[in-house]
Amino acid sequence: MSGIPGASIGPLMHNLIPMVSTLGLEYADDITPASAVVVLRDQPEYRNHVGGPHAAAMFLVAESATGAAAVAAFGDMLDRAVLLPMTAGMEFLSIAKGDLTATASMTGDADAARAMFDAGGRPEFEVVADITDAEGTVTGRLRTRWTLKALRPTGL
Repeated sequence: MSGIPGASIGPLMHNLIPMVSTLGLEYADDITPASAVVVLRDQPEYRNHVGGPHAAAMFLVAESATGAAAVAAFGDMLDRAVLLPMTAGMEFLSIAKGDLTATASMTGDADAARAMFDAGGRPEFEVVADITDAEGTVTGRLRTRWTLKALRPTGL
């Protein structure tokens, strides 16, 4: 399986996705499809009415981690494909406090997804992220279904 090196993913995400830089998301240097870690530091402007991170902030850090796992698996294909989330389901398990850490893992066979794409298909795959708070408590879980969509050719 190919992809792109884990240490390249954080800078790539900051360059491609303005929201990543706006929120100051921090990406681990050793991202793989099996383990993509993204941190959102506690910031008062991202808190909710009970003093924890807002649900939207929890979703964002988890979705960013699932995207990082997908990029780790398929980032070398971005010249001919775009990674798109198709569905996402969030479970809020407990009230989070402090920094959030989302750890995502891709399920399924990346080589089979590549083969399907290369044969003209549009593969789908799931990436799941657990969110832990500053105390290490799992406070949320996001299941995201991603697809690889072929880029449309530009002028000939």
